[in-house]
Amino acid sequence: MLVVFLLVFCLGETESAADSYVAAVYEHRVILNPNPRVPVSRREALIHMQKNLDIYEEQAAKAAQQGVQILVFPEDGIHGFNFTRSSISGYMETIPDPQEESWNPCTEPDKYNNTEVLQRLSCMARRNNLYLVANMPDLQPCPLKTAPSTCPADGHWQFNTNVAFNSDGLLVARYHKQNLFFEESFDTPPKLELITFDTPFAGKFGLIICFDILFHDPTVALVKMGVRQLVFPTAWMNELPLLDSIQFHRAFSLGANVTVLSSNLRNDQLIMTGSGIYTPFSATFHHAVKGDPEEGQLLVATVPVLGPVGVNSVTESLSPVDAQSDHCHTDGCADSPSPPSPGSSYSTFIGTMMHDPFKFVLIKEAEGNLTVCDGKFCCHLQYKWTAHDEGKELYALGAFAGTHTFNGRYALQVCAVVRCAGLEASSCGQKVEEAESKMDFLMEATFQTDYVYPSVLVNRMAIEQPDKLEKAAGGRVAMKHSNLSGGLITACLYGRMYQLDNE
Repeated sequence: MLVVFLLVFCLGETESAADSYVAAVYEHRVILNPNPRVPVSRREALIHMQKNLDIYEEQAAKAAQQGVQILVFPEDGIHGFNFTRSSISGYMETIPDPQEESWNPCTEPDKYNNTEVLQRLSCMARRNNLYLVANMPDLQPCPLKTAPSTCPADGHWQFNTNVAFNSDGLLVARYHKQNLFFEESFDTPPKLELITFDTPFAGKFGLIICFDILFHDPTVALVKMGVRQLVFPTAWMNELPLLDSIQFHRAFSLGANVTVLSSNLRNDQLIMTGSGIYTPFSATFHHAVKGDPEEGQLLVATVPVLGPVGVNSVTESLSPVDAQSDHCHTDGCADSPSPPSPGSSYSTFIGTMMHDPFKFVLIKEAEGNLTVCDGKFCCHLQYKWTAHDEGKELYALGAFAGTHTFNGRYALQVCAVVRCAGLEASSCGQKVEEAESKMDFLMEATFQTDYVYPSVLVNRMAIEQPDKLEKAAGGRVAMKHSNLSGGLITACLYGRMYQLDNE
């Protein structure tokens, strides 16, 4: 489904030589340093990193055998995490800026010292004739006399960094992560970087990392530039019921009308899993569930090349089209019914979801219309159960409008149907991974933002494509879906109020 109603794009040229390309992402079970806070020598760091790079090498060869043209590896996949500013020093390399100089580490290995990881990644891309994106730490000097206000006291910057190589091994892009997530070993770059690289098979790709996807800069800024394809290495710790990896990354793809190549780590202890290749039309994804072996996973998909969207063009209403997904089931839907009327006979209560105080109303009847409001922000639901045992599963409709302040600060307007963890109202908003109940529904709310990300998450961590998404004048956004393939865990319209983040 081509969903272009949630963002107004200002687009440039998109270079394309074909209608589709083959992409791959690798969900990597990273081999960690067992004592990351203890400094190690460069030799010891290289021995550690080569173990992860050996796995990368195997996966790159497998990808090449399947005709992959671009391969993405996850955040922290080479070196790991939980370092201090000093203990990561043996892992860092100084990465030249490809916007200022041309360098192929594979064919020019002696140009710079201590660039063994860059050389191996470059040769990996060159040997397998594919574009390759990986994540690694970057050390950049910053003499105190030139930038006294931003340069760290030790006289250099340390950045969480994506590097991209073309199929010849040329370093074509370097991006420093803007939005750090409790990363004491790294610095925020002194200025925002909007980094892209061009390919002969699909035009322009933009680079972001993990926590970046929740913020306007650089992610939405890249989309506003006309970037239709985002490369997204991540080390995403899943947080149900609203921010599971596949749930939100796919929602962003739909809401922003872009392709997202999402490569995550696999670490059961830290609840890290969930990678995917998401387009406005399709989703190919992997999400481990309880009992699955803790191992890596290579995903390969044929991806449509997304061309430019007309300047200031917004489609207000869209009819359903066939969606292709290895986990999805989608049927056509009738025209949306009239907006549901408020359900005045149902009492609301406050429950904590994602550390935010949501206003909830229980979904008890076999079918009906419900409304719940948080202040002036109201969420409406018209629904009919197609499978539901009220003695086994309890559901609620929730609304939240305000600033999220736990593990980051950002403004939200959220409308969500969630399965409660138990049969008590106090359990609504807690983590749930399985469900049996199914409903056909129309969910809608009037948002004070254009940036709304829709998702449907079902039993055993699978995502579905909504039958119909619609935006009307005044900020009303509606999502309609029926014929769920599994029990409903969450259906959500996740609105980001970027303009209020700094208030």
